[in-house]
Amino acid sequence: MGLQRSVLATVALLAACAAMAQTPSPSPVPASAAQAETHAATEPAAVSPGELKAQREFKMLDFNGDGKLSRSEVKLFPRLAAAFDEADTDGDGFVSYAEVRAFAAKYRAERDRQRAAAQAAATPAVPTAPPAPEARP
Repeated sequence: MGLQRSVLATVALLAACAAMAQTPSPSPVPASAAQAETHAATEPAAVSPGELKAQREFKMLDFNGDGKLSRSEVKLFPRLAAAFDEADTDGDGFVSYAEVRAFAAKYRAERDRQRAAAQAAATPAVPTAPPAPEARP
């Protein structure tokens, strides 16, 4: 049971990161403000499959169904428990889905920055041509 919960927590964190990496396809833009208001009221927001999966995983971790994760709900998951204070940006002792998304975006941006730095360091320097010899009369 403990291993299953650990796997679930890791999947939830990864799903949240994946959801943030996926962008929904843009909706067509209505021509007028009136059409935009009607469009917004009648069209559901486009949600990527990764976002749907992240929402399901969040709900599975939310044992009491209050829409937020408490320390006790994540204490069995070391990776989530270790990141709890950083993810709890409003300091209320709970992590909302919006805070999970923000944390995932921050985590992904830092990971991407580290990868870019590592890739830049691994790329060999472009050799420069030696200076042309001086011509002597």
